[in-house]
Amino acid sequence: MKAIRRFIFIVAGLFLIAAPVLGQEIIIALGSEPTTLDPQVREDGGERAVNDNVYETLMARLPDGKLTAGLAASEPKLVDAKTWEVKLRAGIRFHNGEPFNADAVVHSVKRLIDPNFKSEQISFFSTIKDAKKADDLTVQIITDGPDPILPGRLYWMKMVPPGHSQDPKFAETPVGTGPYKFIKWNRGQNVILEANPAYWGAKPTIQKVTYRFVSDPGTRLAGLMAGEFDLITNLLPEFTKKVPQAIHMLGLEHPIIILNADGGATRDVRVRKALNYAVDKKALAEGLFEGYAQIAQGQLLSPSFFGFSKAVGPYPYDPEKAKTLLKEAGAMGASVEVIGTAGRWLKDREMVEAVAGYWEAVGLKPKVRIFEFNEYLNRLFDRKTRGDAIFVVSSNELMDADKSFSAYYKAGGTGSSNSDKELAGMIDAARSETDVAKRAALYDQTVKRAHEQAYFVWLLNIEDIYGVSKRLVWPGRVDAKMLVSEMKLK
Repeated sequence: MKAIRRFIFIVAGLFLIAAPVLGQEIIIALGSEPTTLDPQVREDGGERAVNDNVYETLMARLPDGKLTAGLAASEPKLVDAKTWEVKLRAGIRFHNGEPFNADAVVHSVKRLIDPNFKSEQISFFSTIKDAKKADDLTVQIITDGPDPILPGRLYWMKMVPPGHSQDPKFAETPVGTGPYKFIKWNRGQNVILEANPAYWGAKPTIQKVTYRFVSDPGTRLAGLMAGEFDLITNLLPEFTKKVPQAIHMLGLEHPIIILNADGGATRDVRVRKALNYAVDKKALAEGLFEGYAQIAQGQLLSPSFFGFSKAVGPYPYDPEKAKTLLKEAGAMGASVEVIGTAGRWLKDREMVEAVAGYWEAVGLKPKVRIFEFNEYLNRLFDRKTRGDAIFVVSSNELMDADKSFSAYYKAGGTGSSNSDKELAGMIDAARSETDVAKRAALYDQTVKRAHEQAYFVWLLNIEDIYGVSKRLVWPGRVDAKMLVSEMKLK
């Protein structure tokens, strides 16, 4: 720890010669560079951090999470069991002059759900089957069955311009309807946005924002302390009292390890349970996060999410039981490949290495492989290259079990590593159930089955921690979006 502090203060000293950021401009340091600036193709937090300010969605959320109208003029209305009607705001244009209207919405929906497009975000929208234009400012969204959370899904689907989104360079030159316009992407260095003077809503006070890509948390901290950055993500918990301002709140992120239930040593449920018993989650929460995290309750849900089961809790830390199960399965000394990344999430590498250490302590031979984020994503969304175990920090901005379960629990989901048809059937049934009590009961059964089968190693629910300069005013958001239009300078 002394060595880390010494390094930070040395780097901070070097940064002191840099002039502070002046005027209505801010610099935000991200842990990873976007893999693309196409807002519909990847499941990438770096991309979202930038594009949340360029693009907009039909529905939006207030900082406290309450759903409200965005590009839609009002909340969607249910026309029949499978059809939602959405009225649009008039007079809005994309940054390049293309009109935002029903044609743009239909194009955006069809583009994202097209199987050939292969969007990694499809689990957010798995019930949506079509979109039809009723008139220039009215769209009908068609689902494959009753979908009680369709308005929440529309909070996540970004609207793209029909013309420019077909340009081969669209992923490098984003064009939205939002309060900020894209200016430049200097690969490996930064992305620059400027305020949109023609924005249809309240005009932002900050006129320019530059996103810097700094994977090392110590370097981000040093830049903040030296006045080079105004906002840094994934502030190390041990330095919350050192920075000018620290913002933290229990977020949506759940670090888990997806276990391959169909091959390798982890095919045996006894091994998967052993991997859960072997990990001291309390030690991770207190040692790595200094209390800025809670132990996950044996499910990829927070207590505030619809579908959370009070009947299921975490696997207790019991290394002796883990050893017994491994012996029964004949897996003592078995090799387990663990895939992770570094810099994208708070203490991601440290968590992977700590878990691997716990597994080694009970008699396994973990092989940790840390990949650059783009390659890591390729492996996360390709079962053939996912290995025995892959670490991911999953967030659920819909705050409903369907998002997490469709992506990670259901066989065939973008991040699923099981072939459990019974579990998949439960998830499908819950998705279209409109009776709230029956739907909750279905998710309760789903949570219990996945827990009994130990398809994951559930770890923590971590807080979002940001370091903020003295001059920046920003309260943070429960959905972890960094909307610059909500920020101001003192």
